[in-house]
Amino acid sequence: MASGSAGAGADLVADLSRLGSASLATVGGKALNLGRLVAADFPVPPGFCLTTAAYRIAAPAGLDAIAARLDGAGSAGAETSDGGSGLPDDHRDGLARQAREAVLAAPVPPDVEAAIREAYAAMGGGPVAVRSSATAEDLPFASFAGQQDSFMDVDGADAVVQAVRRCWASLWTDRAVAYRTTNGISHREVGLAVVIQRMVDAATAGVLFTANPVTGTRTQTVIDASAGPGQQVVSGAVNPDHFVVETASGRILQQPTNAPSLTDTQLHELTSLGDDAQRLFGAPQDVEWVIDGGGKAWLTQSRPITTLYPLPEDDPFTGQSGTDSVGGAGSAASGADGTDTRVYLCGTLMQGLTRPITPMGLHVLALMRGNNNGPWKTVNPGLRMYVDLTPILRNKSGRDLMARMLPLADGRSAVILPALLDDPRFSAARPPRRTSKANTAPARAQAKGAQGTQGLGVFLGIIPGMVRALLWPDRELRRARRYQDRLAARFALPLPATATRRLQHTEDILATSINSLIQATLPGPSLGYLMLALARGLLRGIAEPRELEAVLRGLPHNVTTNMDLELWHLAVSLGGNPESRRAFSELTPGELTGRYRAGTLPAPAQSGLRQFLSQYGHRAVAEIDLGMPRWSEKPEHILGMISNYLRVEDPEQAPDRQFARAAEHAETRISELVQRAGAKSRLRGRLVALCLRRTRQLSGLRELPKFCIVLVMAEMHRQLTEVGAELAGNGTIGDAGDVFFLDFDELRVGLRGGGPEGNCRPPPEAVRRRTAAPAHSAPPAFRRHRRGGCHDGGGRRPAPTGCGRPADGDTRVGRHRHRKSQGDHGPRGCPPGTRGNPGGTLH
Repeated sequence: MASGSAGAGADLVADLSRLGSASLATVGGKALNLGRLVAADFPVPPGFCLTTAAYRIAAPAGLDAIAARLDGAGSAGAETSDGGSGLPDDHRDGLARQAREAVLAAPVPPDVEAAIREAYAAMGGGPVAVRSSATAEDLPFASFAGQQDSFMDVDGADAVVQAVRRCWASLWTDRAVAYRTTNGISHREVGLAVVIQRMVDAATAGVLFTANPVTGTRTQTVIDASAGPGQQVVSGAVNPDHFVVETASGRILQQPTNAPSLTDTQLHELTSLGDDAQRLFGAPQDVEWVIDGGGKAWLTQSRPITTLYPLPEDDPFTGQSGTDSVGGAGSAASGADGTDTRVYLCGTLMQGLTRPITPMGLHVLALMRGNNNGPWKTVNPGLRMYVDLTPILRNKSGRDLMARMLPLADGRSAVILPALLDDPRFSAARPPRRTSKANTAPARAQAKGAQGTQGLGVFLGIIPGMVRALLWPDRELRRARRYQDRLAARFALPLPATATRRLQHTEDILATSINSLIQATLPGPSLGYLMLALARGLLRGIAEPRELEAVLRGLPHNVTTNMDLELWHLAVSLGGNPESRRAFSELTPGELTGRYRAGTLPAPAQSGLRQFLSQYGHRAVAEIDLGMPRWSEKPEHILGMISNYLRVEDPEQAPDRQFARAAEHAETRISELVQRAGAKSRLRGRLVALCLRRTRQLSGLRELPKFCIVLVMAEMHRQLTEVGAELAGNGTIGDAGDVFFLDFDELRVGLRGGGPEGNCRPPPEAVRRRTAAPAHSAPPAFRRHRRGGCHDGGGRRPAPTGCGRPADGDTRVGRHRHRKSQGDHGPRGCPPGTRGNPGGTLH
């Protein structure tokens, strides 16, 4: 960035028609995209670009030092202790102001000014638009929309030179500096080019999105338009006319009822131009456009839409890419019969997780499931796990299974199921006849067969346990508890252990534990729910299915319920100790955590919490994510719950009272159902009693498999944290926690010291940065994904609520990218109230 860093012979000015193959570092994102549009014969107002070489020549002395401080580096380039991203806002804004003032005070170098005046004169003078084009702008992962300044109707060479200087200074606005900091873009590396274009006398102007930014539907074009210059729409100064067009057919889905600002012909022309721009750039676009007084449409900007919820990366059956790219080998046209439309259910949302899962967490979940070799195929857009329901919906038995099971698993998502079952695109299809011989089957098919046989073996392995549970339920309960107690002892790793040995141990735990865990813990709850289903059949015509729901309330032998009750009893005991009650009423969970770690909590609280965590410290918030810290590491959640329990004043709201009432209600309901069944026949009454008693005895074990899996994951988490500490110590990654943004293969490379280019020294870029996901970034519960489209199929918001967006900061880890919403202003033209979260009701 230093003044004079570009040589005197550097190209300072380039016509837009010459920018089709220019570099981002030379002309910035806006100019580069305009150059590609011009090269592809799109209607773009003529103009030229003042390259980043001019900015670097004009950069005043001292600007490098300010940028280094913003990056968290000293004058010699060494990282300082505070780090740029750790600067207080007022300190960061003060440095940004110093940079702006320095740029505005510095004279424009004579050769740069001469180049501007010459190129402006060659255009014939007159009014022009002077627009910033930063090297960190209009990127696929960060749009920087509105972060730098642009100036309209600039007339005269002197005014153009001054507007250029103001564009340069706008690279250092508070919002631009904050946005770069949030997105991890170096202030020392960024540069700014300036686009000067002929002004178009606008009759109508606005913005266009080639995918619906509110619903996420890729098959719709959304256009906002207003009479006069488009800057009014872009800035939000007017309420524009809002149009929605079906891109492929041109059918107008929504438009103003009175005197729309665009004719049908103009809508179709803009939709076609937007679709062509999307195909050119290979991703959905946010396009600015103008229609002049003669009716000609012009494109003045095109940038990627960065706020769409991502599509599945791969089709699990065809292997085709499911990214936003359009055209080429990675896409497919939508079939008229809907055979390429798929339905996904967010499995992580059903577990109560609205946040993304770490890449390591998804990697381990995939390994547990056999890498998609089982019947339930999954994809992970937005770092959430979605189950592909399409083959199940197209199978008669699968449809029956979904109709019975989904209401039990997630009643809110089940609301959508009838519409899906009635949709002809998902009607039951007869499976294709197999004509190939077994010995000529492809290797991939044989591998799937082997996995299927393995899965069948696991299923058959739980049958003896189900028989034991039916005949001797108490013995099965004791057996399950013994397995739980023995499980942790199996993980012991002889010390000392190298990081490589710890990683291998982690993989061994995963490879050897899951199948045995399933066979040890699943028979009891499986039989419990099987007996409930039998009772439902025996009670057909006697009781409504919903009446049996009460039988599952207040279940005994539920490890999660027992944990909650133990925490309540701990809170009750601490409430009787004045010193402990005072500490929990006056201190925050974070402060309580600090005192616990220091051993300075009141003695009853210190010992009680230690005992609780010794039994349940392996659990966590969002615990199915291997990357989440366990309660033993961060007990703030537990301490906060204790504080809340101590505020309970109504005895009837106490958890133990509520549990006792639920259990009593369940027993009363069983007695009623047995009596009603016995009125039909004595045998039926006795069978219903057996089924419901076994249901009560064994269904509470349903949490045990997950409890044990989380115990396995906690040990894996502990070992990987140690691996991360070693990698952070030798500079491979920046923080021990970054290990959870890699997978096992990438960790092995890091431990060997191999970088992406095969270097012996571990690359410091192994993890660019680690960013916590926004809590409000909730995924859509149901998604229908068609090649080129993602939508809810009915214009309704599906349950559960919330969709949000992963948005557009990025955390790259190995080959992963994790997006974050902080600092993003969203695309322009969104309806009121959705501007900051254009993902809104994404489906």
